[in-house]
This record gives sequence, structure tokens and C-alpha cells, in this order.
Amino acid sequence: MFKTTRKLKKTALRAEGVRTPACAAPQAAAEPARAPAPRTSRVSLELVQPGARQVFVAGSFNEWKPDRTPLLHRGNGHWVGDLAVEAGRYEYMFVVDGQWLPDPNAKESVQNPFGGKNSLLVVSN
Repeated sequence: MFKTTRKLKKTALRAEGVRTPACAAPQAAAEPARAPAPRTSRVSLELVQPGARQVFVAGSFNEWKPDRTPLLHRGNGHWVGDLAVEAGRYEYMFVVDGQWLPDPNAKESVQNPFGGKNSLLVVSN
């Protein structure tokens, strides 16, 4: 009689929409631990270019698209821009009024495929 009563009780609970352990859905696996987000560093680039109307920086950090990273004019020909980049090595050039120029303050440079030099920015965290 115990078995019959238990069976009837489960059937009644199922009819009311209550899940019992016998018909409960299996629990989803716990989410895997997420890797920590890459750390970014703030890097400031500066160019002194008297008479320039617009200055941008283009490089491997912004897919060589100058319009993504304009520099701000701070007066007396000083242009400044801040980048948020992860650790790594990045090639870049300034774009001054449409003319591509290497950074005269860069510590390193590398040959580019156009016969000129790209400035090299090395960022470590």
C-alpha cells in the first residue's frame, strides 16, 4: 500500500505542474571560469607640427584607419593623442593634413612595404 500511495502522490503533483525528482530536468553544467579581460595600458603620443590643420595616428592598433584616432591640438603646434592598447608591438604613423609621416620621437622603427619606415610602439603591462 505504501508504493501505491507514493505513486498516486507523484501523479497528482505532476498533474498540478509540480516537478518531482523523478521527472525533474537535469541541472545545466556550471559555467566555465572566464579568463580575465586583457589589461589595457594608456599610451600618449605627441607630435609637434606647426601649421598642421589636422593630425591623426594610424597603425596596427586601429587597422590603419586614421579617422579612428584624431590627435587634439594643444596650441603652439603641439598635437596629443591617447591610446588604450593591450600589451604588444604596434606599427604606426602620423597622418598630418593627409601626409603619412613616421613619429620623429619613436625609439624604434621598422621598414614598411612602401619603401618608408613605420614607427614602432612597444607596450608592456
